[in-house]
Amino acid sequence: MASTADSVGNIGAEQSHLNVHVADPGAWATAMNNLGIVPMGLTGQQLVSDSICIQGFDPSLGIIGPINPMMAGISLVPPPPVPPELPVIKEIIHSKSCTLFPQNPNLPPPSTRERPPGCKTVFVGGLPENASEEIIREVFDQCGEIVAIRKSKKNFCHIRFSEEFMVDKAIYLSGYRMRIGSSTDKKDSGRIHVDFAQARDDLYEWECKQRLLAREERHRRKVQEDRLRPPSPTPIMHYSEHEAGLLADKLKDDNKFTDGTAVLLTWIERGEVNRRTANHFYSMIQSANSHVRRLMNEKAQHEEEMELAKEHFKNALMAILTQFEQITSVFTAATRQKAWDHFSKAQRKNIDIWRKQCEELRNAHSEEIMGIRREEEMEMSDDDCEENPCKKIRTEDSAVAALREQNDSLRWQLDAYRNEVELLKKEQGRAYRTDEDHANQQQIGFLQQSMQSMQQQLLSLQEELKSKEEELERAREEQRCLEGEVLALREKLLNSVYSTEGTGNDSPEKGVNGCAVNHYQHREKNSEVAMRGPLRSEKEALLLGIISTFLHVHPFGANIEYLWSYIQRLDTKISAGDLERLMVRLPNMFKQEFSGVGATLEKRWKFCGFEGLSSA
Repeated sequence: MASTADSVGNIGAEQSHLNVHVADPGAWATAMNNLGIVPMGLTGQQLVSDSICIQGFDPSLGIIGPINPMMAGISLVPPPPVPPELPVIKEIIHSKSCTLFPQNPNLPPPSTRERPPGCKTVFVGGLPENASEEIIREVFDQCGEIVAIRKSKKNFCHIRFSEEFMVDKAIYLSGYRMRIGSSTDKKDSGRIHVDFAQARDDLYEWECKQRLLAREERHRRKVQEDRLRPPSPTPIMHYSEHEAGLLADKLKDDNKFTDGTAVLLTWIERGEVNRRTANHFYSMIQSANSHVRRLMNEKAQHEEEMELAKEHFKNALMAILTQFEQITSVFTAATRQKAWDHFSKAQRKNIDIWRKQCEELRNAHSEEIMGIRREEEMEMSDDDCEENPCKKIRTEDSAVAALREQNDSLRWQLDAYRNEVELLKKEQGRAYRTDEDHANQQQIGFLQQSMQSMQQQLLSLQEELKSKEEELERAREEQRCLEGEVLALREKLLNSVYSTEGTGNDSPEKGVNGCAVNHYQHREKNSEVAMRGPLRSEKEALLLGIISTFLHVHPFGANIEYLWSYIQRLDTKISAGDLERLMVRLPNMFKQEFSGVGATLEKRWKFCGFEGLSSA
């Protein structure tokens, strides 16, 4: 009892700076209950039952476990809310062999290093010199299961726990002063410092756990990808005569046409086409081509359905617009004075609002119908527009190209028939004269007849092709003549305007009439002579000055390519043809000469403006 009294007295002496009297059990019980700590070994009633405490707790040992709400992994009693600005007050912790006294709450909390990943080991420094491994285990065993304790000869050790959250409980004890028993010797007391320690075992276990999580995540993603991956396409068989016959039947069936074309395309890309199998492939390609007409018919049918749907939609809109008009007429009749005076003020207001809403909807609906009508009119106007000569020439070109393609296809078909005839002849020479030979001869006769008919068709198509080409050449010649006549008429009109600028108002009309007469009289003149005339714009005047200067410094002349390469540095949009046409129109300033013999013959342009001026 004396030792117990001394220990209690010593506790009161140590805790005098906390302003809490040890002899008052009510104050201790209230303070420790607020912190969620079960007071054991003090007088007074226990505030928290033993059933809530940690399993395996022995009250005879007199140990108060650090059951603090701030410690991770423990949530026994929900504590009252603590204001964040108030510091957490630590209490005295009693154990069997030692006592832990908290530091002054006014001092800053102990510092710790950055927590390593997967940390399960703590560094404990400042231990008393007489602290044994059993005492250390007794103090820190209440934080969790201890795996190993590595104690140094100096006053520190390393403790490794089984779980990571136990490290947080051990860090809670940092800053406490440990005193072994009731001794006051320096070797029996010390201020402990608990901090995170970096251990290779912890890092290895953490890396293994991370790799396990990564493997699980990859497995989960792979399973998800496999579940969402589309099924693999069916493998395509290799070419054989039996498979070719089945594929020909597929190509003739509309429902299996898509699969058949995929197989045919794969065979052709694999290189299955050779001299022996060319006829089979040609027949399959011909079967695929036969579906073009079907597809065009389906397209026309869908277009008709679309037109019917448009017409139905248009009729429905017109019916809706008619009903809107009827409703609007009802509102208009209701707003007349004959009926308007019999309604109340609220009824008039509602009728007015309804009338405005109905008119807005009717106007929007009518605008929509007008937009549909405008689109239809634009489509009809595009269809009714007359084609110009260029479009006609293009259509003729397309017709000629179609005839050529048809001619080529007939020629290829004729070659295929010839190959079949040759194969049949070879088979006929090898085999005996049997009924099959007679059948082959009949087939050969049929093939020869078909070949003759094909040749006749080919000849007729060739004649038609020649006639179309002649018509095309005539159309092109007519177009060139028309273009030359238009240019000549334009040049003569310009000349007549320039020559009669100061003669009055009547002379231009005469000039125009005279030009028209001369145009019809000299219609067959050369277009190159008709293109000659004065300058048309300021740009041509600038080009004329640059060309004259360039050719003046080249007395022996220069070809058109050399001149164009020089002027293109000044204007990239000008072409060599534009330069040549400009110089042709001015024969008094530029003349064309040929130099060289044979392969070295070259056409050069020279400046002759001074000669033309002296002759004029």
